[in-house]
Amino acid sequence: MKVDTPLEPKIAALEGKLDATGKRFAIVVPRFNAFITERLLQSACDGLLRTGAKRKDIAIARVPGSFEIPAAARTLAETGRYDAIICLGCLLRGDTAHYDVIVNEVTRGIGQSAQETGVPHAFGVLTCDTLAQAIDRAGLKMGNKGFEAALAAVEMAGLSDGIRRSAFGSRRASIGPRTSDGGKKPGKNAGVLLRRKRP
Repeated sequence: MKVDTPLEPKIAALEGKLDATGKRFAIVVPRFNAFITERLLQSACDGLLRTGAKRKDIAIARVPGSFEIPAAARTLAETGRYDAIICLGCLLRGDTAHYDVIVNEVTRGIGQSAQETGVPHAFGVLTCDTLAQAIDRAGLKMGNKGFEAALAAVEMAGLSDGIRRSAFGSRRASIGPRTSDGGKKPGKNAGVLLRRKRP
């Protein structure tokens, strides 16, 4: 049976490379469930170092629990010092609805922080039914999600940098902010690719 090889699209694609050289990263990790989160942290650091990051360019922020991750991630992102934020954590389902509330808030908060600051956030928060599932995802059967989050952060940092330098970013910059009637809005921010600020 003959299998046709799909044709590559003739459109250039922007992609981030797994090269952390010269980039800075912040890792947010809770102390709660440290048996798991410390394993995630070690593998995340390993992932960054293996892709070219320097130890001096990795900052670690410890928070009490997973609920505090988004606030710390947002504060770090708003400093403008980091190319990406890595959010690690471990949430285990209990007998009450508390788990679902925390999972939803942590996920929403991390996503909102990434969207509103323009800094890539990698999601390495485990949401597991049992401790055994968490252990499997922190270095056993399922690999280590901390390492995977670090690689995602490196790739997204490179992609974001590439977009800002590319024709896509230049075109947007040349367009600049527009007024309600469609005209170009003058001012000091015209022609600059803006990063959204917190209201």
